Amino acid sequence: MTGKTTLWERSTHVPLMFAGPGVTRAAKCGQPAELLDIYPTLVELCGLPPKAGLEGHSLGPQLKTAKTPRPWPAITTHNVGNHAVRSEHWRYIRYANGAEELYDLRVDPNEWTNLATNPKQADVIREHAQWLPKVNAPPVPGSAHRVLVQENGQWLWEGKPILPAEKEE
Repeated sequence: MTGKTTLWERSTHVPLMFAGPGVTRAAKCGQPAELLDIYPTLVELCGLPPKAGLEGHSLGPQLKTAKTPRPWPAITTHNVGNHAVRSEHWRYIRYANGAEELYDLRVDPNEWTNLATNPKQADVIREHAQWLPKVNAPPVPGSAHRVLVQENGQWLWEGKPILPAEKEE
């Protein structure tokens, strides 16, 4: 199986390494990045003119100096309306049904303690929620595998209705 299957930290990591002219040797950057950042990074490294309208951002500043801060987080989407926003220390998840999760990765790297209902974290949630995508594009026509969508108020998994669990007597 390939692709993301959850919005948690373990499922969204991939190795990302760059080498070449203008890239600091053996530097390690701990800030979140997206695979969408690869194209604008390569455009910059090749000295080509930047292309407008891209969602990704060049990693050029971090390749020169790994500690250079990035002014935006990394966004991960898994199915329509389900997004994670990853900043340097936090992961905020909002699902299509409105459920939320928030993890402080400095003290909870396994994401076992959901802080989203803690009123003390309202500012952190607000800061991260501003980065959620404003547009949720539907799946590509013909998509079926691991796709969750809502049609006419009914949730469908891989094109089949999700039925409510039967109550035990």
